[in-house]
Amino acid sequence: MDSDNENLKFLIQQLQEGSERAFTILYDKFSKQLYRNILRLVKDEFIAQELLQDLFLKVWENRQSIKIEGSFKSFLFKVAENLVFMYFRKVAKDNRLIENLIRANIEFDINAEEIVISRQDQELLYAAIAKLPPQRKQVYTLCKLEGKSYEEVSKELGISTSTISDHIVKANKTVKQFLQLNNGIALLFIVDQVIFHK
Repeated sequence: MDSDNENLKFLIQQLQEGSERAFTILYDKFSKQLYRNILRLVKDEFIAQELLQDLFLKVWENRQSIKIEGSFKSFLFKVAENLVFMYFRKVAKDNRLIENLIRANIEFDINAEEIVISRQDQELLYAAIAKLPPQRKQVYTLCKLEGKSYEEVSKELGISTSTISDHIVKANKTVKQFLQLNNGIALLFIVDQVIFHK
């Protein structure tokens, strides 16, 4: 155990002096455990890999200020924790900005025919609609995609306009959440301004 600690201190000393070999050895020694821990928190392999790279970039950039006396492993996990915390703060901030944009009553003179939605975006929208319960999906499709009025849909399906309104409100919320989770942010904005517009 003492031998391991001595080896680790020696590697950190070499790292402080700019040894790329020492950096690589330390990366190989700790990266898998750190990655698993980050992944457990962020639940996304790509994000976890990015944060791991950021972590070791910070280690390299700040190598001269690393204290040999303390636990290097604890230091790495603390840096990882801070990076995850900053990531979640950024996500929360971005989501607030998106929500504000969606909620804002911005006047747009948009011709729906002039808006080009990519095939991928169309598939994302249809995937969101497919997640709706059967009757809600039917109401949503008739009102929002086929442009029928609540009264027309009420007669067609034999349900009240208040039930249709309830379905639309809940469907809008579900579709927006799905698009946000699947990074359909540009599509979300277009859908909110054009398709969701009553």
